[in-house]
Amino acid sequence: MDNYLLINATSYEIRIALLENSNLVEFHQEQPREKGLVGNIYRGRVVRVLPGMQAAFVDIGLERTGFLYVDDIHITTDELEQRLLTNDRERSCCSDSSNSRQQDPRPSRDETTIENLLTEGQDILVQICKEPIGTKGARLTCHITLPCRNLVFMPMTDHIGISRKIENEEVRQRLRQEIEILRPEGKGFIVRTVAAENATRGDLEADMEFLLLLWSDIQTMADKTPAPALVYEDLDITLRAVRDLFTPDTKQVLVDDRRTHERVLRFVDTFVPQLRDKVNYYEGEVPLFDAYGVEVEICRALEKKVWLRSGGYIVIETTEALTAVDVNTGRYVGKNDLEETLFKTNMEAVKEIAYQLRLRNIGGIIIIDFIDMENEEHRDKVFQAMQDAAKKDKSRINILKLSEFGLVQMTRKRNRDNLTRLLCEPCPFCDGRGFDKSRRAICHEIFRKVVRHAPRMEGTSVTLTVHPGVAEMMLKEESLVVETLERETGKRFIIKPDHGAQIKKYQIAWG
Repeated sequence: MDNYLLINATSYEIRIALLENSNLVEFHQEQPREKGLVGNIYRGRVVRVLPGMQAAFVDIGLERTGFLYVDDIHITTDELEQRLLTNDRERSCCSDSSNSRQQDPRPSRDETTIENLLTEGQDILVQICKEPIGTKGARLTCHITLPCRNLVFMPMTDHIGISRKIENEEVRQRLRQEIEILRPEGKGFIVRTVAAENATRGDLEADMEFLLLLWSDIQTMADKTPAPALVYEDLDITLRAVRDLFTPDTKQVLVDDRRTHERVLRFVDTFVPQLRDKVNYYEGEVPLFDAYGVEVEICRALEKKVWLRSGGYIVIETTEALTAVDVNTGRYVGKNDLEETLFKTNMEAVKEIAYQLRLRNIGGIIIIDFIDMENEEHRDKVFQAMQDAAKKDKSRINILKLSEFGLVQMTRKRNRDNLTRLLCEPCPFCDGRGFDKSRRAICHEIFRKVVRHAPRMEGTSVTLTVHPGVAEMMLKEESLVVETLERETGKRFIIKPDHGAQIKKYQIAWG
């Protein structure tokens, strides 16, 4: 399998492309002045507690406060019990209630509410788990996680986990036993990638030692840093990509910037020295992304319509609440019968949809409108194919079975902006709707204004300065209407095309 990790680095942006079998499957971009925030750890200050939402706003020093849900708060049983007892004293609870609390110190489910866990003005250690998106601030968590090459360290959790990507049960058991032997008591670790299948005890121990030292440094920094402040900054996009995407299956890592190439080599020498020979400096005359066809693929990934090999196509529409994917037969007419044609189109669409969701990094709620199929077996096969195709995706995905209407509902974890938000901005002419008023609608809007104001206006003419397309419609298709309005209003219409005007902009001058 020819897998390549391409790193295009300049002074103004860094772009990462992951190719599998020569197909672009992941694209990441970051401006050095706008580094990603996920993984950063802050000493924050609670500025507002919202009992009605069971959440809190936390100032971490960014433009917008972060959002912390009650389930993302970490507090020990002893700390919670002390806080509950303090709250009881402040509310002057009756002695019976206090005695009951002392007899059973374990907090109940009702006691772990946001108002019992946090107070305004309190300092708290938090990590960003979701980037600020649009008008929303960053999503925060107190369950700190520190990833390394093979392991993720969870200092707040006593848990051992194995990535679901590692399917061999014997390997899973071996890794679990290794972690159990190596880890300090009460500290949690997750074996995070398929690459860890072949990790030795020495590899796991080295990762664990590095993560424990890193956590100690973070705690020291947090204790001496006043809130709000950054206490740990995660790796930049280049080193994150090498850490997360560079596997033994990767044929080459190609970097087109000398300084970035040297940084990557130093990082690889520290964590995966056995893969050093696969990291190369790209010296070709053709730009790196052009040489591997990445630029073309990025442009295609911004289009709404995606054609399938058979002649069918899918349409991808993203809204504020969800993403809708529509499957159509298009030019594909099949060979045998209608049901077989629909089934083959849907099966082909499944692979393309899974590929596009990963490439475009579409997250949140996704609704897929497959072509209706009467055959129950075909419906089950399409659903199973969707599940199989989603296994290649690193993001957490949940898929529900086809509904009676042929719809598949699914969710895909969203950690950062999708490709459209990353590379595009709303159209200033249509306000991001993708549609604008038709020429005829604009004509009629102008006519209504002229008729409304004509009785109060002096002079015998009205000059309409409009977009050339609107002018053409007034002089041709709407010419009879113009003549009628001239008679009714007693004004002569002078239509002037303005080649620099937007289609919905116009001027009405009386004279």
